[in-house]
Amino acid sequence: MQGVHSYRYNVDGIGVSDTPNSPGGLSKRRSVDNIFPLLPSYFSRSSSRRSPSPFSRSASRRSPSPTPSSLYRSISRKSAELTGHPGASPASLSRNTSRRSTTPIMYSNSTGIPVKPPAVEKKLECTLEELCFGCTKKIKITRDAITSSGQLIQDEEVLSIKVKPGWKKGTKITFEGKGNEVPGTQPADIIFLIAEKRHHLFRRDGDDLELAVEIPLVKALTGCTISVPLLGGEKMDLSIDDEIIHPGYVKMIEGQGMPTKDPEGARGNLKLLFLVDFPTELTDEQRSNVLGILEDCC
Repeated sequence: MQGVHSYRYNVDGIGVSDTPNSPGGLSKRRSVDNIFPLLPSYFSRSSSRRSPSPFSRSASRRSPSPTPSSLYRSISRKSAELTGHPGASPASLSRNTSRRSTTPIMYSNSTGIPVKPPAVEKKLECTLEELCFGCTKKIKITRDAITSSGQLIQDEEVLSIKVKPGWKKGTKITFEGKGNEVPGTQPADIIFLIAEKRHHLFRRDGDDLELAVEIPLVKALTGCTISVPLLGGEKMDLSIDDEIIHPGYVKMIEGQGMPTKDPEGARGNLKLLFLVDFPTELTDEQRSNVLGILEDCC
């Protein structure tokens, strides 16, 4: 199995609008100076002089024409009644109305298309057994999510990853749109990177497995039968009778390694790396016997 693979999980997401909200508040305000042309004609002085009614003079004294300052104070008083704050102006009413708006403000880039933040990478540790025989991993994630009303909440979700036999360290599994949500952007992706847990017996080398086997010197010279552990908990007997086991000796057991991609269902090999345990002490008689046996062999 060559190379590192990448797997992508497509997730249907709900798009977040990136169009800025229209400005809230009141409609266009008219200045005080623009109100006077709309006032009735009986407020003018000439209209008072032309009035034929005998009560016009007293009515004029009792109801003087409104001045700009008095009219502005009247508008301010009505604004205060609306807002509940004395002295509040129409401008402050507009600001208060805009401030109370609950519509979330959305941002976008210059093209109007929501940007997508960089993907978030997480490590997913697997044992050699899980990578050899396959398994299903459940991962609980917590992320920032935006509700339909624009509120930011913490959302929990459990993701399921089906680990396939033969996956290697560095294999990528991508979940689209399962990262944090930020107003005005698309949800980020989450990428899980396969990492191999260290095994107490085996070491992986591509599609092969390596196992160190230590035997005493006498068995290395005279032959032996040993019990070899296999990945998964099984054992097999291996006899070595016609060979001398020397330091660095390697014995290959076919089909007991990791699954390969091609052909499908095949497995690599198990390499036995032999370590010879030499004695630390010999008597004079033992030395003499060894010398007599090995003198003509070296």
